[in-house]
Amino acid sequence: MKPIADILAAAHTIAVVGLSARRFRPSYGVAEYMQRAGYRIIPVNPTVTEVLGEKCYPSLDAVPEPIDIVDIFRRSEHVPEIVEAAIRKGAKTIWMQEGVVHEEAARRAESAGLTVVMDRCILKDHRRMVRK
Repeated sequence: MKPIADILAAAHTIAVVGLSARRFRPSYGVAEYMQRAGYRIIPVNPTVTEVLGEKCYPSLDAVPEPIDIVDIFRRSEHVPEIVEAAIRKGAKTIWMQEGVVHEEAARRAESAGLTVVMDRCILKDHRRMVRK
């Protein structure tokens, strides 16, 4: 696996699948932090039209621009379909947040050339990287 610091240093655009418009939700706090850290956040949620001042898309397939990291805030059973969409989009990295684990989907993503980070918080890893 690529070092996490390298993944975060190379990335500019993060599509957050399952990003909630509710400020108290973990997805909102993580995306807001990453946006303040300079990343372009693309919300992906079919029930919302805008989050953090960004247009929200109903699916990864609907996103009209390149994606570096697909950050997943969905239950593990939804990961395979998200991975397939990320492969179609040409994303570089699949990032499954803490508690999100799907070994088979991870193998599929890696076999398609994507880097996979599983069961880790991108905010916590970014904070550790910045402190070094």
